[in-house]
Amino acid sequence: MASFNKITIVGYLGRDPELRYTPQGTAVCNISIATTERRKEPRSGESQDITTWFRVTLWGRQAEVANQYLSKGKQVYIEGRLRQEEYTDRDGAKRTSLVVNATDIQFLGTKADEPGDAYSSQPAQGRRSENQPEGQPEGADLEPPSDNDIPF
Repeated sequence: MASFNKITIVGYLGRDPELRYTPQGTAVCNISIATTERRKEPRSGESQDITTWFRVTLWGRQAEVANQYLSKGKQVYIEGRLRQEEYTDRDGAKRTSLVVNATDIQFLGTKADEPGDAYSSQPAQGRRSENQPEGQPEGADLEPPSDNDIPF
């Protein structure tokens, strides 16, 4: 039987993206994403927020687009492969970290989040349509769908 490793994350950036390039010229962007879930403490009945942090790596054009349009606090949808890494912190304690190699990214939010920004309509795949003018982000001239456009 075949197996696969896939994770889907919807969360918020904890810091601005960090873009660098490999010696071969390939763009690499690292981002940190936080997800939060609310749990009720069984003994006291109080609600408690549990935050999980993910280190995410994007490659190529996705890395460049993410660096251009994302910033701390933005909400994103990520798909990728998850792996757990062990490391030793400054105090010598063994720690683990969740690392995601992203295969797909979608920017979430609304245009109201940043007026005048193409953030919410900018797809992360980095593809340019044939009739899209050079220098203008793909989807920048699109309007959000109206209620009549939604099929459900």
